[in-house]
Amino acid sequence: MFTEERLDEILNILNSEGKVKVKDLSQKFNVTEDCIRKDLKQLEHNGSLKRTYGGAIQVRQSSQLYDISEREKIDISTKSIISKKALELIEDRETIFLDISTINILIAKALLASKKRVIVVTNMLEIANILSSSNDNITVVVVSGVLNKPLNGFVGATANDFIKKYRFDKSFIGSCGVDAFDKSITTFEIEDGITKATIIQSSKKTFLVMENKKFNVDGNYKFAAIDDINAIITDEKPTEQIMEILISNEIELI
Repeated sequence: MFTEERLDEILNILNSEGKVKVKDLSQKFNVTEDCIRKDLKQLEHNGSLKRTYGGAIQVRQSSQLYDISEREKIDISTKSIISKKALELIEDRETIFLDISTINILIAKALLASKKRVIVVTNMLEIANILSSSNDNITVVVVSGVLNKPLNGFVGATANDFIKKYRFDKSFIGSCGVDAFDKSITTFEIEDGITKATIIQSSKKTFLVMENKKFNVDGNYKFAAIDDINAIITDEKPTEQIMEILISNEIELI
């Protein structure tokens, strides 16, 4: 096998499993461990991976911060899949929380079209506006506080105090990214992150709603660990390595 072919295969394994080990690659390709280390060094130089002790991991992307109005236009079909899965989990007479998330906007629209009788608490203006046209089957409670205009929602101390007075049956939380290896769930806005953490603490069961691609993306503020939530609703399964981490932490994948 030529060097370039081996490098391509290493990247294929890395993309599939999330990380690689020098010892395993040495045995697989029947070359020395020093040879594999040189391969990994070259791939790191190319920006294809990040070397670690005994191996390498994927290079994680930094999510870009966009206003809600911009994010609503991205990955619509994928987010629709996730919102439909979420709707199936909502039962009559439950009190649920929909936080600031473009997926939660779609969940709100799905709820509006359904006949489910629920109480929806939200800190996002667009979700409140969508559900304001519902019949008597949906009671809408809007969190008060300081309006974050780019997020189109209320975050901060006043919002958190309001949220703490509730005990939600289920909450649906958005995020900028999840690092399963670091066990971190991130967002960009610090106040948004603190509010998300408050929602989780006030919930009997918490669902993270996110596209599969966000397993490889990070925000810059960690608001929770993966074992703080109960399940992740996404469009498709992540790598086997990430699946193993989720299972070991008793995180359901939906």
